Amino acid sequence: MIKNYIKTAWRGLLKNKGYSAINIIGLAIGMASVLLIALWVQNQFRYDNFYSDKNDIYKVWNRYKDEEVRIQDITSGAVANALRETYPEVEYAARMYWSSNSLLTYGEKSLKTQGNEVDPDFLQIFDFPIVSGNTKQALTGHKNIVLTAQLAKNLFGDEDPLEKTVILDNEEPYKVTAVLQNLPSYTDFDFSYLIPLEDKTYGTDWNTNTYYTFIRLRSGTDITSFNQKIEPVVRNNASDLKFNSVFLYPMSNMHLYSRFENGIPVGGKIEQVRLIAGIGLLILCIACINFINLSTARSQKRAKEVGVRKVVGARKSNLIGQFLTESVLLSLIAGIIAIGLAFIALPLFNQILDKPLSFDMANPLIWMAILVFVLCTGLLAGIYPAFVLSTFQPVKTLKGILKKSRYNLSLREVLVIFQFSIAVVLIIATLIVRLQINYASERNAGYNASQLIEIPVEGDMNKNYEAIKAELLNSGTVKGVTRTGWSITKNASVSNGNFSWEGATPEQTQNTSFALGRAESDFVKTVGLTLVDGRDLDYARLPADSASVLLNEAAIKTMGLENPVGKYFKRGDDTYTIVGVFKDYINDSPYEDIAPMAIFPSKNWMLNMVVRTNEHHAMQQNLQTMETIIKKFNPAYPFNYSFVDEEYAKKFHDQQQTASLSFIFSMLAIAISCLGLFGLASYIAETRIKEIGIRKVLGASVCEISSMLSKDFIKLVFLAIVLASPVAWWAMHNWLEDFSYRIAISWWVFIWAGAAAIAIALFTVSTQAIKAARANPVDSLRDE
Repeated sequence: MIKNYIKTAWRGLLKNKGYSAINIIGLAIGMASVLLIALWVQNQFRYDNFYSDKNDIYKVWNRYKDEEVRIQDITSGAVANALRETYPEVEYAARMYWSSNSLLTYGEKSLKTQGNEVDPDFLQIFDFPIVSGNTKQALTGHKNIVLTAQLAKNLFGDEDPLEKTVILDNEEPYKVTAVLQNLPSYTDFDFSYLIPLEDKTYGTDWNTNTYYTFIRLRSGTDITSFNQKIEPVVRNNASDLKFNSVFLYPMSNMHLYSRFENGIPVGGKIEQVRLIAGIGLLILCIACINFINLSTARSQKRAKEVGVRKVVGARKSNLIGQFLTESVLLSLIAGIIAIGLAFIALPLFNQILDKPLSFDMANPLIWMAILVFVLCTGLLAGIYPAFVLSTFQPVKTLKGILKKSRYNLSLREVLVIFQFSIAVVLIIATLIVRLQINYASERNAGYNASQLIEIPVEGDMNKNYEAIKAELLNSGTVKGVTRTGWSITKNASVSNGNFSWEGATPEQTQNTSFALGRAESDFVKTVGLTLVDGRDLDYARLPADSASVLLNEAAIKTMGLENPVGKYFKRGDDTYTIVGVFKDYINDSPYEDIAPMAIFPSKNWMLNMVVRTNEHHAMQQNLQTMETIIKKFNPAYPFNYSFVDEEYAKKFHDQQQTASLSFIFSMLAIAISCLGLFGLASYIAETRIKEIGIRKVLGASVCEISSMLSKDFIKLVFLAIVLASPVAWWAMHNWLEDFSYRIAISWWVFIWAGAAAIAIALFTVSTQAIKAARANPVDSLRDE
């Protein structure tokens, strides 16, 4: 029986090559899209979920209150030890200092690479797969280093790296104690080496938040009860932080659920995952609708076949089995093509993503999942046509009498409306995402990023900074030079509480948080900020400026100060004089409000040199001169730099990725919709061929006949636009709510999307309508 079903189904596919091709191509594109999206979604859910004790691993977050509950995942250095020593539920606790690019040297080979300082417990919390060595002891020594396999290969070649010595930053020797496998693509960690964390001067300061802190709890610990238990740990150890607390957040949730509002997790990357996954399901739905529409449209031709089969004894179950076999066979063919398309498209898909994806060809579960997916798609697409065709009555079908719809709209028309509604929603969503990105990117950053370059301060650069600065300025290559303790395109460290100023209330003193930065003289001038009041830092020439501070407008507004220049600003026991106020500039997300910021003068822990180049010289010439000067004073290090405008552009990466993925899959959805519309229009034109012939004989023009065949489809598309617009508005309004700085949804977006949908549909249908209208009526009427 099954063999007969397959043979009959194959003959049917070959007999109707055109419709079979349309169905196969539509399903194949839909399946390929879903395969790629499923691969990406699976990768997103695997982020930092591969550790053996993943359910017991947490990241420590700070919580503090001012006008609302605020949180951050950077903690003070004292938190880890306090939790480990005070609470027996804590099995391991480890801090991680911010990533740094360092020079590693072995023999004659030197490499710049990214690494982190961590506490020894780090490798007990995160059991990264190991190549060689013992992770339990790897970081216990003061000068030990752990490498990833790729870095070990690059440094040592085929030599065994264990117990070998590498030089870090051309100064300190470190012994290789372990080699980890390369980090997988599904982790947010991005280090190539690890070294033991050396406590900074603020390592035990509860008021300065500088570290990421990770905890592994003992198995069976109730996290809700434990979070309540540790809630007062900050206040117990720092009496001045009366409104501060910490809590543990599951590491497995960090990648997808890292956005909080008023201290409550409300989403994050998961919203992008849901959006793209939803688009994938909609694309598959559109492809299945194509199959249903073309199958039911051809029901008139297959009605007599059903009638004859029933007359000779075929049961309803036999007919359902036959039609489902055809559907599954078509789906299997489409599935094979889809796998090929997915492999071809994967390199292009990877160009959009943060980390490349790959198919695990050796995993049988992957192939089993694909097979189940293909079979389910075939059944889903074919089950309705199978039941419809199998219910035809032999007497009526052999007489050519088919049941008409009791409603003004047939199911086929409803499906076309639904199909194009999806397409219109995707067009509108793609437009609004792009408009939001453009809106944020055109926001005034608050400084002039053009000609601005950041150079990491490493090796002998701090020691020779004054000489480097003098030569750069004297060369005419640059117009300004300063140093900072952070990249100006990124958020500085945030500290809360323990601040005071003239007129501050006790509540303000305890609750107000500031983004803190360290900078050299000429900070405002070099970066290109706008002074609202006062002057720039200049303690190179004014020694008293070592006790000065610069504040942004957001800080002055939060503090409620009038005429702030000359007034005091206290941080803990240290008192500073406000010497200048600068306009707010974006150093965090361009989609969010700007936080209060304080810039303190310093010559310690300066990690970044900011240079404003001379725009009258070619940039390549500027870079060559800068490289010559810097290497003169820092010969052991390669010359590394980054353009500030390029670094600022990276802030839009996640949303641009969403926009790119949405655009690609929206275009595929529209293409599949048009493919189905093309097949449906072709079939309708075929069924009305005699009517068209008669109309032409009676004098109807090609334009009139084309309009007659097209208008019914255009009505359906117009109805789809009317139904899709409020749905798209609601969905995108909710999406925009996640941004403080956002566009208003304009009416012209819906007009443009609707016009595009109508134009696409009209072009698709008119190609078949014109072809039918230009046919010779003699050919269609000769048998009458």
